[in-house]
Formats: sequence, structure tokens, C-alpha cells
Amino acid sequence: MSTPQVVVHRDKELMAQAAAARLITRIVDAQAARGSASVVLTGGRNGNGLLAALATAPARDAVDWSRLDLWWGDERFLPEGHPDRNETQAREALLDAVDLDPARVHAMPPSGGAHGNDADAAAEAYAAELAAAARPEDHGSVPSFDVLLLGVGPDTHVASLFPELPGVRETERTVVGVHGAPKPPPTRVSLTLPAIRAAQEVWLLAAGEDKAGAVALALGGAGEVQAPAAGAYGRRRTLWLLDQSAAAQLPRGLYPPASA
Repeated sequence: MSTPQVVVHRDKELMAQAAAARLITRIVDAQAARGSASVVLTGGRNGNGLLAALATAPARDAVDWSRLDLWWGDERFLPEGHPDRNETQAREALLDAVDLDPARVHAMPPSGGAHGNDADAAAEAYAAELAAAARPEDHGSVPSFDVLLLGVGPDTHVASLFPELPGVRETERTVVGVHGAPKPPPTRVSLTLPAIRAAQEVWLLAAGEDKAGAVALALGGAGEVQAPAAGAYGRRRTLWLLDQSAAAQLPRGLYPPASA
């Protein structure tokens, strides 16, 4: 378990741009060291904002996009191409504009596809895909992702792990179907905390005053069942990337003044 680091930016636009630059550097370093890199994407306004910033970043072409594996932390269980799917939004924000290898883009199954409307079967299929990609050195049933991105919800949810729901209590499975989510759509597919914690680095993104309470709760010692974001951390690094509004309820001593 890595100790959380907190970086606070002036506003959400600057946060997205800085996070995009940071991600480019991390991908390039991984590709230089190993030949490839792996990133887990997140949806929502901050996840999509990061991807949009990445699309216009001056250093975007430093990444060898053909040697990048992309996964998703969660997905709304909707038909393929639905505008509310995280995959659809990610393609519009960035993915369709870069030269990715389609075989290395691992979207979560849609509803109405091979698994029909069975989100649990879709979760099992995605878990099998993750297990097939795991290497012996990963020491587990998911790859050791270089960076796993997570948006933090106003209720402290991350991916589609909501407070008190069964998914956040899962200790063995790496992917679960989510039913009865408190925000639409109610049916989703999500990585679990054990899968999230397999990542080398976990970056949590939060911007806006509506996230301030969640950020303070998660970083203030709350339990992961009540505050799922509190249970999201990487093997080597856990990074909270915030704007000033989201950091408003944190003690100033938690982050260096120069990062504001």
C-alpha cells in the first residue's frame, strides 16, 4: 500500500492539462523501459477532460500509441456505441484520433452483445481477458497496470464501486456486475478493489466543490466500505490530482503550497 500524495491545481482545466502531461511522461517512460505500457481509463467529466487535454497536448506524439494497452475501470452496461458508455466517450475525446492497435483496446462488453443482458457474465468475460493478459511477473490474475485512472464521485465512489454496495466488499473476484447503482444506469460492470490495487500507480481525479466532502472523507481515514475511494491505492504510488475547489476541505498541511 502506497501513501497518498496530493497535488492541487488552480482549476479543473489546469488539472486536466497537468494530468495529461504527467500521463504522457509515465507512458513514454514505461515504453522506453519495457517496450509497451498499460493504462486503465476512467469515465466521467474529469476522466474525459483528461483525455481531451491529452488529445491537444503538444507532447502527444511522444507516445507510441500502437504499443499501448488500454483497459477500463468500469462501464455502463449499455449497447455498443451508446453515447453514455465510457468507451464511446473516450473514443470521441481521444482514442479515434490516435493510432492505437485495436487488439490492445480492451473495452468492457456491452449489453445486447455476446452476453446478452447478463452483466455478471460480462464481468466474468472481462476478468478472463484480464487474466489472459497477466504475465508471470504480475503475480496475480490482472496485469500490473502502469497507471490506473479513477474519478471520485461526490459520494466517494470510484469506478462503479458505490458505498455499502456488494461490489466494494469483494475480496476475490477482479470484475463484478453492479446492480442497483444509485446513479443511472443502475447496471454496470466494474473492476474491484483487488484489481485496482494491482496497478503500479493509481491516480484519483476530482475537481469541483461538489467533490470536496468526498475527498476530505476518503483522505481522512474513512473505511473503504463507507468511502470506496479510501480503498483505492497503487502498489508503488497513489496520486490524488485535485483542483482547489475539490481540495477546499483538506488541511493545508496535507499538500505543499507550491502545488496549488
